[in-house]
Amino acid sequence: MTVAILGNLSVDRVAGAAPRPGGGVYYGAVGARRLGVDARVAARCAEGERAVALAPLERIGLPVAFEPADETTRFSFHYEGEQRVMEVDAIGDPWTPGDITGWAARALAGAGWVHVGALLRSDFAAVTLRAAAAGGRKLLVDAQGLLRCAETGPLRRDADIDPSLLASVHVLKLSEDEAQLLAGGLDPASLRALGVPEVVLTLGSEGSVVVTADGEERVPADHVPGVDPTGAGDMYAVGYLAARAGGAPPGEAARKAGALVTALLSERI
Repeated sequence: MTVAILGNLSVDRVAGAAPRPGGGVYYGAVGARRLGVDARVAARCAEGERAVALAPLERIGLPVAFEPADETTRFSFHYEGEQRVMEVDAIGDPWTPGDITGWAARALAGAGWVHVGALLRSDFAAVTLRAAAAGGRKLLVDAQGLLRCAETGPLRRDADIDPSLLASVHVLKLSEDEAQLLAGGLDPASLRALGVPEVVLTLGSEGSVVVTADGEERVPADHVPGVDPTGAGDMYAVGYLAARAGGAPPGEAARKAGALVTALLSERI
């Protein structure tokens, strides 16, 4: 089954190094290419960032639908252990239902599962997610893109989101901090109360927990110490989505996603 990856590209500056491509679209495409799945991408950045953001995405080799944006999302960050300390340097354009049914439609055609690579809360409104889910498409959304406030400066997060955003989400991926903020806890009951069919709680080097209406399953991970973990969550998301699209149940999908991340991060050693 075809999967789609859509969202704004970002330009990242990590620990003061040179700008590099980033965001859920870029790292999701890396994961999809490694898996060899039938994946298509819809992405945007400003014309001035084509060389640093779009060209590396196109070199991955997946079909890419592209639309120039007025602004590219830009982040600066560094790591303190597994904790990322981030600043928002610029905010990319919001997506509209017209983007979904217009220029991005060829990337979505035939896709049963879609990774929505939201970077900031302003990227995808509820009405846009509804358009992306039309026709029975199942959306995987990373909670980080819903909780990050769309303002420049030190990254600020809060749970002041439109509740209807989650109505179009089939899989919600969130970290421990994001679960505390959005669900008020890490326990299965709190996660189920979000009303999303599948919730994937990622625990960094400790693995993940998948929560569905039928139960929950803890999935361990192989820790890869001493490497830059940037993009691991996005690669995990696409690994999970691709496995589910291939018929794997949630627990098995989480194991396959974890194995993909371990393999790709090991290459950075």
